[in-house]
Amino acid sequence: MKTSEISFKVTVDDSHLPVNIEWEAKDAGEKSASKSVMIALWDAKENNTMRIDLWTKDMSIDEMKKFYVQNVMTLTETYLRATNDIESAKEVKALFSEIGRKIGVLK
Repeated sequence: MKTSEISFKVTVDDSHLPVNIEWEAKDAGEKSASKSVMIALWDAKENNTMRIDLWTKDMSIDEMKKFYVQNVMTLTETYLRATNDIESAKEVKALFSEIGRKIGVLK
């Protein structure tokens, strides 16, 4: 059995607002800076989702809109692979394609 580690380092200002987010995946040999991170964890004991959503002060609203829509779309792909619920995945993709066009992040 193997253990893998992904770490995040968040630098905050005096008001505790993120100014820099760095992540590292040692097994992948990657280290990178990011403007935003969304982490969702399933708490089996509480039967509930726990989340960490962080973004830096310099992330623009347009970047956040795109990040949001892309996250929902990729979560839908994950949902589809895990459940094979094609109809629900189609509905979510259609809805977020429309939302993405309305907010200007999809053509």
